[in-house]
Amino acid sequence: CLTALCCRYSFIMLHLFNQESLVEGSEVTQTPTILWGLKDSDAQMNCSHTEGAYYNQMYWYRQRPGEGMKEVVYTSSFRIADYGAFSEDKYPTDKTVAESGSFTVKKLETGDSGMYFCAVSQHSDTDNKHSCTKTPVFQ
Repeated sequence: CLTALCCRYSFIMLHLFNQESLVEGSEVTQTPTILWGLKDSDAQMNCSHTEGAYYNQMYWYRQRPGEGMKEVVYTSSFRIADYGAFSEDKYPTDKTVAESGSFTVKKLETGDSGMYFCAVSQHSDTDNKHSCTKTPVFQ
């Protein structure tokens, strides 16, 4: 954590992973690439893709220094977001169209520093939760 202005403000760095998809001609993009924020401020990240409208599921992951990657939230343009063990109040999302979505970290604190990743996947049979395939969570 960096401090500035005689220790009156704490800055928190969030690094977003941005890499082109491995499928030729397709791309998943996160913006901004690096995000700095003041303590107690909010930080919004955006994710978009060129996979097409059938790729309407979006996953957001966080990896803190020295830890494994954890899924924060699964979103879809047609379902309520699934936060698992994480809080919607801390990590609100906006996903109204298949090709893009946003993820916000509210009230930044030192523990929010880390890498944030988004991933997209194609629609599956979401009416039957037992037939769904979710991206595994790495811990």
